[in-house]
Amino acid sequence: MEVYLIYGVLGLFTGVVAGLLGVGGGLIIVPVLVMIFQQQGFNADIIVHLAVGTSLATIVFTSLSSVRAHHAHGAVLWPVFWRLTPGIVVGALLGAVAAELMSAAFLKRFFAVFELAVALQMWLGLRPDAARALPGRWAMSGAGGVIGLVSAIVGIGGGTLTVPFLVWCNVTMQKAVATSSATGLPIAVAGATGFMLTGWGESSLPAQSSGFVYQPAFFGIVVTSVLSAPLGAWLAHKLPAKVLKKVFAIFIAILGLRMLLG
Repeated sequence: MEVYLIYGVLGLFTGVVAGLLGVGGGLIIVPVLVMIFQQQGFNADIIVHLAVGTSLATIVFTSLSSVRAHHAHGAVLWPVFWRLTPGIVVGALLGAVAAELMSAAFLKRFFAVFELAVALQMWLGLRPDAARALPGRWAMSGAGGVIGLVSAIVGIGGGTLTVPFLVWCNVTMQKAVATSSATGLPIAVAGATGFMLTGWGESSLPAQSSGFVYQPAFFGIVVTSVLSAPLGAWLAHKLPAKVLKKVFAIFIAILGLRMLLG
């Protein structure tokens, strides 16, 4: 029962952070789940894959809530979404296959390096200059493929990649964030499906697993994160965003270092 409470607390925290800073919970969920799964005594060879797959599955529901809010404000660029989505779906499925071929140690380090890079970007407040217009359909699908591939491997909704790409293509920040929240849904659906399929039949998985998705963690995180996200959105209007982003950058840097060195 204690571990289920921990999953719920993790969901509460990630929901608040997502609502507060507009970032996906995967950067928190994956390393914390790795720690929890280690304490539960799960097989070390599948722990990271299980954490990534479970993270992607939770993002399916949190992204639905986020998309609904952004769509209500008319900020989602749906034509851009549809041009990115074919590549995203293919890339996310390939990402799940690629991750399954990686050892747990390599996948852990890959995630850690990515998380540390995101922490550095957030700390420095780096943003690309708007340098060009949106490319054609095939180039957009290619960009979506890269976003989907990397996002699925590390178990995130893709905002850390999609937003800079869209801003670079002269999309305003508000619409880039809103459209990124929409593209998080196909990333999560395709990525989670891929991890479920590649993990199906894996003999070392714990009970109550659907491939590389651990159901108790999935349900615990989803229920509480959906409830707490509105609180984060409310706090976003009350607290200094720049200071909070630097604090969050330090926090995920610590998580990334622990994944890299642990």
